[in-house]
Amino acid sequence: MPSHRLRAGCAATRSIFVLSLLPLSIVFGALNHRSSQIQDDHCGDAEGGTELQEVVFVIQSQRNSFHAQRAEERRAKLLRQAVELKVNPPTVLLLHSLNHNEGDWSIFPVLPLLFEAHGKTSSWFVFLEEETNVRVGQLRCTLSRFDAGKEWFLGKPLQDKEATIIHHYAFANDPSSFSYPDFAAAWVLSKPLIQRLASKVKEEPPKSDFTIDLKHEIALYIWEDGQGPSLTAVPDLCTDLETSLRARSCITTLSTHMPHCGDPVRKEDIFVAVKTCQKFHMERIPVVKKTWEKDAALLEYYSDYADPSIPTIDLGVPNTERGHCGKTFAILKRFARDVVTQADWLLIVDDDTLISLPRLRTLLRCYNPREPVALGERYGYGLGQGGYSYITGGGGMVFSRMAVSKLLASSCRCYSDNAPDDMVLGMCLNALGIPVTHSPLFHQVVSHLHRVVAHWQARPSDYPKDLLVHQTPVSFHKHWNIDPVKVYYEWLAGNAGPTSHPSNWEWRAEL
Repeated sequence: MPSHRLRAGCAATRSIFVLSLLPLSIVFGALNHRSSQIQDDHCGDAEGGTELQEVVFVIQSQRNSFHAQRAEERRAKLLRQAVELKVNPPTVLLLHSLNHNEGDWSIFPVLPLLFEAHGKTSSWFVFLEEETNVRVGQLRCTLSRFDAGKEWFLGKPLQDKEATIIHHYAFANDPSSFSYPDFAAAWVLSKPLIQRLASKVKEEPPKSDFTIDLKHEIALYIWEDGQGPSLTAVPDLCTDLETSLRARSCITTLSTHMPHCGDPVRKEDIFVAVKTCQKFHMERIPVVKKTWEKDAALLEYYSDYADPSIPTIDLGVPNTERGHCGKTFAILKRFARDVVTQADWLLIVDDDTLISLPRLRTLLRCYNPREPVALGERYGYGLGQGGYSYITGGGGMVFSRMAVSKLLASSCRCYSDNAPDDMVLGMCLNALGIPVTHSPLFHQVVSHLHRVVAHWQARPSDYPKDLLVHQTPVSFHKHWNIDPVKVYYEWLAGNAGPTSHPSNWEWRAEL
């Protein structure tokens, strides 16, 4: 579509022409949006809809001040709708404040608490993200179609097109046969299911020590090798932007594909540290230089060999086949010296990380660099037994200067140069009470259980298309079995999302 503005008259004529080409059901849906909203608000009453006071909303919030504020705003919007509908309000909980347990974000530890506190008075538990808009009138109507006395697991289903290393090649013979929920669309558990899961968690905690892809792990735990319910698809749980035509009939929508908090931070506000080693100088560094290096104002390559042609800096730490903790802590110390840089933010990436620095600059405007911030893709270790969260390294680890200062001022150190740097940092952050802040826009999956054998990657092809289409990705990891330059320009170039590229356009995005 043309990028220039059309005059009002021409725009109106074109809109009428476009509408004339659409199916009548779509046209009427757009023209009668306000009346349909009124019907949504009253359909619960007409059909014996679920009372809102029987619904518990659990916002999957985070402790970081930006996310806590957004979660409070989401709670206020949900309660405001109840006032407008003139019904008793629902219970709205913020996950990060339930009992201040580090592992609460993994959901499993809070299930007993949720049932004990709300099981007697509630029939449905709705989990949603901070950006998830909910039309509570329409939700009441939809929930009334399900027997609240039975076990229900409701959501927008995602399926793997092919067996993927991210999910340990689960259901390799037929990957699409298993569905797991898209958290951004909200997902729902009935009281009987919550009750059973609460008891099961106490008796039989999740078997894996690692929490990596939570939505898939939750679905597997509920399914219980076919003994429990599978995810039931609810088409009205959507991840379309709330302003799109397709979203008119949705219970849930998204406000944005990436938080926007004002102008991006300056290029000079981010210091980029690239971890590499001599054997990858000619293989991986050229990819960085062909793709995202140009967007960095302050960037250094750290290696086990000083190569002036790149150039690389030898930190005096021997290269290790895995872990790289010694190298990472040397980077932290170098960043902390004002003679190197006074930037607010430190980004540490691998030499095979693909990243969009313009998008990262946009995202970082939402965070306060004067707070201790540790940002990236969050994993967990031993969360059910008092473990800790950590930022997985390959997708990119972002630290505010305050976070780096607190880490270095503490007694936290590497127990060996080849210790897993991301996990050691996670233990340190946990000991200091600094929250690990998760962003789903960073992508990298590494199995720490198999680090000695093989590194695991997170390429765009490893994710369901329905998941990436409502994201503006910041990073992907690994060059294995892909053309990394092509992937960068298809998915990460510029400051827009994947739908800005013609190969990924969908007709509804243009409408």
